[in-house]
Amino acid sequence: MDSVFGYALKLLLTFDKETYFIAGLSLRFALTSTIFSALLSLPVGVLLGLNRFRGRRFCITVLNTLMALPTVVVGLFIYALVSRSGPLGYLGLLFNPSAVIIGQSILSFPIIASMVNTSVERLDGNLRETLVTLGASKFRIYLTILSEARFSIMTALLAGFGRVIGEVGVSMMLGGNIRWWTRTITTTISLETSKGQFGLALALGIILLIIAFTVNFITHWTVKHER
Repeated sequence: MDSVFGYALKLLLTFDKETYFIAGLSLRFALTSTIFSALLSLPVGVLLGLNRFRGRRFCITVLNTLMALPTVVVGLFIYALVSRSGPLGYLGLLFNPSAVIIGQSILSFPIIASMVNTSVERLDGNLRETLVTLGASKFRIYLTILSEARFSIMTALLAGFGRVIGEVGVSMMLGGNIRWWTRTITTTISLETSKGQFGLALALGIILLIIAFTVNFITHWTVKHER
């Protein structure tokens, strides 16, 4: 076991090319998917938080249900869509970075939208009425709401990022775990462990722990400043 830890540390300290390529690829997938997800989940969260309409409760229930879905289930549905026999098979997305990013974006969407909705609901109820009285446009109202809830929104984005950086089901099913192409930290750990080769898996596990610690540290810092 000592030799395994020693080999893992050697990979990290010598900046092993494959180890850091896998880590960098995982970060790129997670960051890209979080950004794409935010483009849709932020407006959805704000709209749900500001408006009262028939079916709103149902929409929130759907978001909460999607948050609890296992990653392999999400991967399965997307696989059915982008496989050669699926309706989007002609796009050639399967076993491609694009498929992984799409899957991870869907995973982070309900988390970000639900947390933004909650944070907007907690804002001062008179804020929107005041803005309307002052003649602010709808776009200006939404921008002001986003500004007031910026720390909560940052927390939501970090939660969405944390959800996808550590997932394995979507990356494995849609990316195919192809070396130098779609192999992420979690899929490599799964593969190397199944082969009984723990050195690289342990090195990547340490990197994943560092990433998780960093995300949690930033989240706690954000919550502290929000208060």
